[in-house]
Amino acid sequence: MRVNREIRAQQIRVIDDEGNMLGVMTVPEALRIAEDRGLDLLEIAPTASPPTCKIMDYGKWKYENKKKATAARKKQTVVTIKEIQMRPRTDQHDFETKMNHARRFLLDGDKVKVSLRFMGREMAHQELGMEVMKKCIAFVDDLALVEAQPKMEGKNMFLMLGPDPLKIKEYQKLHPKGSKQDTKELAELKEVEEEEGEE
Repeated sequence: MRVNREIRAQQIRVIDDEGNMLGVMTVPEALRIAEDRGLDLLEIAPTASPPTCKIMDYGKWKYENKKKATAARKKQTVVTIKEIQMRPRTDQHDFETKMNHARRFLLDGDKVKVSLRFMGREMAHQELGMEVMKKCIAFVDDLALVEAQPKMEGKNMFLMLGPDPLKIKEYQKLHPKGSKQDTKELAELKEVEEEEGEE
């Protein structure tokens, strides 16, 4: 936005600091009025004919706009989608480990995409995959809502789970220390998995 002597128009429509229309005048005339009041001249509608300018405190205006932008950014919640991969024949221990990770992601406010891959002859037994997906939904039922029901795409079956704010609030009320304990246990589980992977 152009301020004071940066304004290039021959004539401008001027609004004063109290919102009163002062009419059409040249930039030097408007600047003189602004300077007499210890304020700035700001071009607020450069495409209007003639351009509209307002007499105001430019520093204060900039500061308030910055504050508004920061507040708007704080209100925005960045939702990431975490993926959990399953197989139709994933054993119980692996299933629980993966779903505990899913619980942690949901508690952190992230969405969870459960993807299940069928290999070879497993394609003939899609009902096994559906059973796994139902188990997944039941495992996180106290935290999540199903955003997209299980569906097939090629050789994969997908399920989308989202955090349910009401359920999570209820869970945290019932487990104020438990959620921290869960995170600690999951971190230990992750370390064990990484060690096994290195071997």
